[in-house]
Amino acid sequence: MASLAPVGVFDSGVGGLSVLRDLRRLMPAEDLIYYADSAHCPYGGQPNAAIQARAVAITEELLAAGCKMIVVACNTATIAAVEHLRANYPVPFVGMEPAVKPACAMTRTGVVGVLATGAALGGEKFHRLLAQHAAGVRVITQPCPGLVECVEAGDLKGAFVDELVKRYVQPLARARADVIVLGCTHYPFLRDAIQAVAGAQVQLIDTGEAVARQARRVLEREELLNPSAADGGLEWRTSGDKAALAPIVRSLLA
Repeated sequence: MASLAPVGVFDSGVGGLSVLRDLRRLMPAEDLIYYADSAHCPYGGQPNAAIQARAVAITEELLAAGCKMIVVACNTATIAAVEHLRANYPVPFVGMEPAVKPACAMTRTGVVGVLATGAALGGEKFHRLLAQHAAGVRVITQPCPGLVECVEAGDLKGAFVDELVKRYVQPLARARADVIVLGCTHYPFLRDAIQAVAGAQVQLIDTGEAVARQARRVLEREELLNPSAADGGLEWRTSGDKAALAPIVRSLLA
């Protein structure tokens, strides 16, 4: 039965595990295959054609494994590749979108900060979001080179991480941003460090739960939701060193 097939999830590395946590919570019966493209991480700064080529290669591997749907758990890959994937492959794809709309609705100071990769911030999709939802709101965008690499190494705390977070978050706090969008799937793993710099009064939002809800809606619409009462399994793959990555994956999913 098609409903018993697994759901594929991929990211440039381990960041998409933040989305996978929400998928497991909202769709506990689904078998999941997670692909971390660690050998090519980070995607930020790479040409769109290169990112799209990786998305195609990973999609074909996940389809060969029998996946019934694929979640592109990476903002940069979504911008570069999701429309191409939808046009060329027969399964549903669910992508990421920075939470600009809810952030602009939530702000009381009229200032919203967005932490993301340079590629995500420069994409046409992001500018469409601003045009549609940010009227009357000052949106401050902040590229964050180095944060993805910290999460990939499992470094979520410490002086180096704290210094990077301060560099990127303090300008948003000084500008009175009261909502900060975590616009990369890696950044929720640094939530504590970001909150400490931003202040307790600042709301941090990401789109992991919204993506999981959308994935469930799509499976229900297509009559592909797994009917099992048992918890689904998790298989993970990587283009990098699986043995080296294993303890980081375990710690992030703990």
